[in-house]
Amino acid sequence: MLAALPRPLADAPRPAAPPAKYWVFLRDKHGVRFDAATYFSPEAQARRRRQHLPAADTTDFPLRPDYLGQVQAGVDSVAGVSRWFNAVACWATPAQVAALRQLPGVKSVAPMPARAQQPASRRATARSVVAPPDSTPRLTADERQLAQRQTRTLGGEVLRRQGLDGRGLRIAVLDVGFTGADRHPALAHLLREKRVVATQDFMRHRPEVFRGGSHGTEVLACLAGRLTDGTPLGLAPQAEYLLARTELLARETYGEEEAWLAAAEWADRLGADIINSSLGYTDTRYFREQMDGRTSLVARAANMAAGKGLLVVCAAGNDGDDERWRIIGTPADADSVLAVGALDPDTWLTADFSSCGPAVGGRRKPNVTAFGVVMTATPGGDVQELEGTSFASPLVAGLAACVWQQRRELKAMELFRLLESSATLYPYYDYAHGYGLPQAGRCLQPASAPAPTLDIIPGEAAVQVVIRPEATLALRPLPLFTDSVGAVGALAGSSRTPPPVPRPGREKTLANRPGNGEPNSVPLPLPYPDYCYWHLADARGRLRRYEVLEVSQRAVLRLPAGSWSPGDVLRVHYRGYTTEQKLP
Repeated sequence: MLAALPRPLADAPRPAAPPAKYWVFLRDKHGVRFDAATYFSPEAQARRRRQHLPAADTTDFPLRPDYLGQVQAGVDSVAGVSRWFNAVACWATPAQVAALRQLPGVKSVAPMPARAQQPASRRATARSVVAPPDSTPRLTADERQLAQRQTRTLGGEVLRRQGLDGRGLRIAVLDVGFTGADRHPALAHLLREKRVVATQDFMRHRPEVFRGGSHGTEVLACLAGRLTDGTPLGLAPQAEYLLARTELLARETYGEEEAWLAAAEWADRLGADIINSSLGYTDTRYFREQMDGRTSLVARAANMAAGKGLLVVCAAGNDGDDERWRIIGTPADADSVLAVGALDPDTWLTADFSSCGPAVGGRRKPNVTAFGVVMTATPGGDVQELEGTSFASPLVAGLAACVWQQRRELKAMELFRLLESSATLYPYYDYAHGYGLPQAGRCLQPASAPAPTLDIIPGEAAVQVVIRPEATLALRPLPLFTDSVGAVGALAGSSRTPPPVPRPGREKTLANRPGNGEPNSVPLPLPYPDYCYWHLADARGRLRRYEVLEVSQRAVLRLPAGSWSPGDVLRVHYRGYTTEQKLP
């Protein structure tokens, strides 16, 4: 009876390990021939000349054919190659990987685990509005007002008066998919005027991108969309567009980093001036300490794109002020990426879903903000209210295109710094709002110095911040003492326990107010946000604490002695004016 039992499982042959995905990094490009004039489009060559960049460098050269052939012969399959990183993406078994590491042309082999890349958007609880062909969507007064405000708050009227609409600029949109973008009335002018100059699906390896996901359609409309009554949804309707699908929703892995890298190289070759990416990695793939702008492949790729003269604009992400994370994801963590957070249009404060900074090391992220609740195009001819930093990013990218249209002499990083310095809070910043909303007018001509609105008054027992009387008269006279309400606050790495700060909250929206829900009702006036922003920074500029106060008194802030460290800087902003005080 015992002799009839099967042999122990330990004696059974083990199945071979399945292939996994790897990057194979090669040693050099010695002997490779390369002709920049043949490889790059005329637009790419012109971009490099304008920014005084070399026509090409070794990162643009193709891989050595002998090295590539050796890798192809030794792996299960090749998924792609990267000129920028001199690398091959492939599927290989552990035995094949061991053999690859012995090849003379292989520098290293690194695993590439597939993880989810998250679109930085979410659907608001709002109705969709279906627009019949060649008609204006039937929007409520609130929806019409939101559609107008999302561009006007960045200086859209200034741009339109000067005839700046992105013409002559080429923008690459790296996203999930563009379902319905080729048939939507809000984007019809792009196809009619042949402003979509190239498309590529980097997941299916084909040019078709108008299927597979609508997130890209929604983002594209925040760059170039306009309602049939002429209301713009984005600021760059006359730019040219490169549409790249870099994600596969059906697999529930919203793309992999090599697709983003391949799309960035493609955009560079075809002469893109700007890359907009509304997707990002966070804790689903990386540890918190890896959000340093140098570790992830997409951060390194974004930095390399910036070095080749492209402005890279990315959504900050939708993790909110998550205490378990509280750091900007990648590629928005890269120093050369303009990371865009989201503002709540009702409160003019950071939206509750918008990811808060900093990046690792206390680096300033996000860089700027824009409205994160918008009206935008959705498949089927709809126009819908959506929310997410996904939509703040293309609004800023469209502004960048218009500024660059006027100021073509600027290099990519000069434009980056100009957008920061034009923002409403600059030079104040914090890890929720960055430098605030960038402004077209300040980008196009120097702004006059703002009039002082407050004073920092040091004392032995405390430091006080007092609003000047003349600064309050435009709105209403304010008493010297009453109660100021904390609107937004955060502790940023301090070991001390500050006074309790109310959590961020959404004010009552216009849509919830009586008598304002019908399509033909008159928009109600917006409340004027009267906020005072302050932060406490260490000697290296890293924020210990920041807060936004809703001002209802002139004596707006009192910091007791001992609530800061020697050398800390108190910086305060109120109504366009920023002042600072180094504390003893």
